Amino acid sequence: MNWLDQSIMYTRGVARGKVGATHSLTEERQGTFHYTIGPYSTPVMEVQPGDRIVVETRDAFDKKIQTEQDKPTEKLRMPWLNPQNGPIMIDGAEKGDVVAVHIESMLPRGENPRGTCCLIPRFGALTGTDYTATLNDPLPEITRKIDLDEEGVYWSKRVQLPYRPHIGTLSLSPEIDSINSLTPDNHGGNMDVPDMGPGSITYLPVRSPGARLFIGDAHACQGDGEVCGTAVEYASVTTIQVELIKGWDIVWPRLETSELLMTIGSARPLEDATRIAYHELVLWMEKEYGFDRWDAYMMLSQCGKVRLGNFVDPKYSVGAAISKHYLASAA
Repeated sequence: MNWLDQSIMYTRGVARGKVGATHSLTEERQGTFHYTIGPYSTPVMEVQPGDRIVVETRDAFDKKIQTEQDKPTEKLRMPWLNPQNGPIMIDGAEKGDVVAVHIESMLPRGENPRGTCCLIPRFGALTGTDYTATLNDPLPEITRKIDLDEEGVYWSKRVQLPYRPHIGTLSLSPEIDSINSLTPDNHGGNMDVPDMGPGSITYLPVRSPGARLFIGDAHACQGDGEVCGTAVEYASVTTIQVELIKGWDIVWPRLETSELLMTIGSARPLEDATRIAYHELVLWMEKEYGFDRWDAYMMLSQCGKVRLGNFVDPKYSVGAAISKHYLASAA
C-alpha cells in the first residue's frame, strides 16, 4: 500500500486522497513575484482541495547572478531576495484549518540548468553579521555556478553531490503581518529544512481566509545548517498537491514522510528553535497518539531526531522528529 493512503493528508483531508484539477503556474502567469508573505498581495490563482499545481520557481537570487564573475554586492539588493510564487488561494480555507502541501516532484528548469552558491559579505554562520556583530573583516565574495541534472549536482571535477532537491520557503499568510521571505516563523517561511522535498507533506496553519499559499527558493541540495548562507540555488519546476484539513489546531509547521513525523520551530538563539520543535512534538504525541506527556518527553530523549534547517537567516529553523514505528507501536 502506498504510504500516502495512510497519511494525515489523505485520511483527514477534504478531498480524501482524490487528485483534482491540474493548474500551471508559469513565470508568465505569476507575473509579479513577492518578497513578503502576508495578507495584502493580489492572489494569482484559486484552487480546490486536492488540486495539483505545477509551479515554475525562480532561484533565490531572482536570476541576477549569471556568471562566476558576478559579485553579490553589485548584483543583489537586500532584502529583495528569495522571490515567491503565489499567493495561491485554497477554496474553503479559514482560520483554524490546516493546508497540507505534498511535494510530488522537483525538476531543474531550463535547457542547461545550473545552480548558484555564493559567499555574501556579512551573511552566513561563520562570519560577523548584522545580528552577530563583530569587528572582523567580512569573508570574501565568491560565486560558484554548478551544473546539475536529475542525476547529480556537479560541484567540481573532484566532487559530485547527490541531487536531493527541496523547497526552502513554504508559507501561508500570517493573519495581519507581512513578513519578508527571508524570515521563518510559525507561518512557515524560509525554513530551509532539507526533508521538505519530493515525497514529503508539509502541514501549515491557516490564519488568513483562503490560506494564501506562497512557495519558492528551490534547492538542488543542501547540508544541515546551510552554513555558508546559500544552498545550490536553482530554478525549478515543482509539482505540488494541496489539501485542506478542517478544524486541526496546530501552531507551528509540521511535516510527514513515509518514515517520520516532524515539527518545525524557528527562533534565535538556536536552542530556542529546538525547544519549540520538541515542545510541539511532545504535545502532538500527547494529543493525537495517546502518550502521557512526560513519558513522551522522556522517550524523545532516547529516540528523537533533530534536523537543522537554516543556521543563517534572521531566525534559525530546527525540525524535531520521531519515527512512525514508535507511534504505531503505541497505538
